Amino acid sequence: MTELVGPELVRGEVRNGAAWILLDSPANRNALSRQLINELQEALTWAADSAEARYVVLGHTGSTFCAGADLAEASSADRSRQPAVLLGQLLRALLAHPKPVVAAVDGHVRAGGMGLVGACDLAVATERASFGLTEVRLGLAASVISVVVAPRLSDRDAACLFLGGSVQSAERMRAVGFLTAVVDDLQAGVTELTAGIVKGSPQGLRESKRVLNQPLLADFDTRMDGLLQLSADLFASDEAREGMAAFLDKREPRWNRG
Repeated sequence: MTELVGPELVRGEVRNGAAWILLDSPANRNALSRQLINELQEALTWAADSAEARYVVLGHTGSTFCAGADLAEASSADRSRQPAVLLGQLLRALLAHPKPVVAAVDGHVRAGGMGLVGACDLAVATERASFGLTEVRLGLAASVISVVVAPRLSDRDAACLFLGGSVQSAERMRAVGFLTAVVDDLQAGVTELTAGIVKGSPQGLRESKRVLNQPLLADFDTRMDGLLQLSADLFASDEAREGMAAFLDKREPRWNRG
């Protein structure tokens, strides 16, 4: 078993032909801080270079897969595009990774966390998992992640998720195509799902994934600059600052009062 050495918020080990990468910052619900994003990028490079791993599993510790942006960090940010740029680079790295990536979810997935799952090639979750695009309730929009979430859904299902902001069950997300499978046991579910993948050649898997994701990557590269600017503008807006402050203070934002 080969382990990833060094990162503080991400753990990795190769077992049974898979590079398991675990988001390991449960204290802040595996929020997408700059540090976590950078460490996850390092872990993806480590997995790509591993001769022992035929595919990658992106999982988590704690009860939350990923809560999205680190709002404490984001609420103090200026109008810089850097946080959105880092997230965009991470999503693209998942899409363009030379090995199939499987999301393994056993907890809550919110906002930017939905982008991580959407950027994976396959996604497995237990019934304990729940999913939500909550940005609209904070004065934000699911902008950067839209390029990997919306294509996994029909137009009507995407509208419900993006505009409603409500939390959905794993079974519902499987029914609308966002998840590959809902399983009782995550490890067993991943093993069953990847039984064919482990028989593929490295070249065959790499090029098959490239064919599948070429349209997503082309759309990503065409639209990303505008979405990055939109994200930066929204996070710096007065309305979003109020929404994030209300969330952190556990109170209603001003547009829901009275």
